Amino acid sequence: MALDPVSPGRPAATRRLEKAIGGLTQAAVARMDEDFSWFRGLTAEARSWIGMIAGAGISSFVEWFRDPADSKTVSADVFGNAPRELTGVVTLHQTVEMVRTTIAVVEAHIEEVVSTRDVPAVREAVMLYSREIAFAAAEVYARAAEQRGAWDARLEALIVDSVLRGEADEAVRSRATALGWASTSGVCVVLGHTPGGDSAIAVDGIKRSARDSRLDALCAVQGDRLAVVLGGVDDPDKAASAVAPHFGSGAIVIGPLVEDLLVASVSARAAVAGLRAAIAWPEAPRPVSSDDLLPERSLAGDGHARRQLVSTVYQPLVEAGSGLLETLTAYLDTSGSIEATSRQLFVHPNTVRYRLRRIADVTGLAPSEARDAYTLRIALTLGRLLGTAAL
Repeated sequence: MALDPVSPGRPAATRRLEKAIGGLTQAAVARMDEDFSWFRGLTAEARSWIGMIAGAGISSFVEWFRDPADSKTVSADVFGNAPRELTGVVTLHQTVEMVRTTIAVVEAHIEEVVSTRDVPAVREAVMLYSREIAFAAAEVYARAAEQRGAWDARLEALIVDSVLRGEADEAVRSRATALGWASTSGVCVVLGHTPGGDSAIAVDGIKRSARDSRLDALCAVQGDRLAVVLGGVDDPDKAASAVAPHFGSGAIVIGPLVEDLLVASVSARAAVAGLRAAIAWPEAPRPVSSDDLLPERSLAGDGHARRQLVSTVYQPLVEAGSGLLETLTAYLDTSGSIEATSRQLFVHPNTVRYRLRRIADVTGLAPSEARDAYTLRIALTLGRLLGTAAL
């Protein structure tokens, strides 16, 4: 029969429990040392702290048993003196094992400590108190997780900011590794706009989608801009598509694939310029490669985009010769008419068709496609304006 708070048997049982605290603590620590390899692998200081926590737990139980209505908060009694660093040494799972073992030892010795008449009441009290201990342990680890999560988020934002500003170095890579970054190749930067509501939900969604795609992800919210650095990327379009649903409305721009986090600023620079210029191409796919935005970036004043268009489109056409540059110019000037181009150049229409195919092979852009024709036109204009000075 359970003891009520005013039962004359409770003080006697409490005194017997108080005398047994030391012995019960030693028995609990001995059981942990016997049952758990992780406990044996701890430092002497850590084992000492665990012993103190076990003793504090048993002492707190005795105080709680003395008068449940007047006891202090369990978490303060049991875990208040433990160093914060201990939560980084002993996992929550191991803490649960520690609590379970301590309770089991107390239960096993109840009949030796208190009188037979008091055993049911003490056993019931142990069961109730173990629930309080479990919630207290969860609270300690939840608070530690919140603090670690807040610190990790700040560190992650600093890493992404360093990448975007071109200041990534070995220290940045070391910090990223501490956050779980494992990629050694295949990195690209994806930029878009933050969604409405809680941006933390979007960040969590991006990380979850990245894990599902076996990618590393570093995220940062910068005002209305959401920046993501992806690692372990083979196909930038596919990788960006995996995280795209978590961005807000508007363009999502993918920077070019680079070899390593230390040179991710190259991808970031292109993505930033692309996001700034994407407004000029409302029909752009989502996500869109920064290379696909080279014409808009060039018109927006991006010198890197201008040089890239000249070096990858105009200059190869010049070097290829065989009338490719002249044919492209005539084809664009005649609004894409093969017959008009052939008359202007005094060549057969099949020759024009052959040269157009060669232009597509050399530049990767098909003059017959409207978007590609636009890019080719911009490249020709820049090539004539800048020439080799742009290279």
